[in-house]
Amino acid sequence: MIGNIATIGYGLAVIGPGIGIGLIGAKNQEASARQPELKGFLRVNMFLSIAFAEALGLLGFIAGFVFGA
Repeated sequence: MIGNIATIGYGLAVIGPGIGIGLIGAKNQEASARQPELKGFLRVNMFLSIAFAEALGLLGFIAGFVFGA
């Protein structure tokens, strides 16, 4: 029973990076609307931020398999 509860906890840990990626995209759209000439620079920073947030989500997902067994 402990393994099932831990797996649910690790699944919930992935929600945070998902919300973070949504906020990154929203703020990038807002910044692009305010400064259209910086669109390329903002896109690069957005993809870097998404990559870091996604890495945290994947770590939480993998931890469920590693420690849940």
